[in-house]
Amino acid sequence: MTSPKDVAELSFMPMQLTDLDAVLAIEAVSHLHPWTRGNFSDSLAAAHWAYCIRPSLSKDEEVPGTFLDSQALWAYCILYPAVDELHLLNITVSPELRKLGLGARMMEAIEGVAAQQKMPRIILEVRPTNEPALSLYQKLGFEQIGLRKGYYPASQETGIREDAIVMAKSIKLEP
Repeated sequence: MTSPKDVAELSFMPMQLTDLDAVLAIEAVSHLHPWTRGNFSDSLAAAHWAYCIRPSLSKDEEVPGTFLDSQALWAYCILYPAVDELHLLNITVSPELRKLGLGARMMEAIEGVAAQQKMPRIILEVRPTNEPALSLYQKLGFEQIGLRKGYYPASQETGIREDAIVMAKSIKLEP
């Protein structure tokens, strides 16, 4: 039987308002301070590049009602295209599917989008305490270019905030 790790192709489909319930379900269990429906709606309204990632399966591989259902949401990302760089605003993989290489595959696809759109750099922010993400970005060649003090909320009770490491990667563009 096919497992999520064996799926060779991922389907990147533009995020729609109808996807938000599934997106918010993953967001709520993935982040200390998850994005709200309004954050996602605003990104869609602002024409940010928002994608839902689902498996691309043949009919004999599909198992309806499971993660091996072509309608199952595996992950999503929100990208902000600036003049000469692509800003990764949110990338999240469903907790049940982490450590299967989906994050790396998504980042490679995002690099492909940047190259195709002639954007020579990708930037992102990451919490210093998000060690899995930090490790992935470093492994993929992202380097720290700055620090945003007090960028992320860390505790609603105390009002303490966490810094953000700003990372970037140059993208090789074809002439």
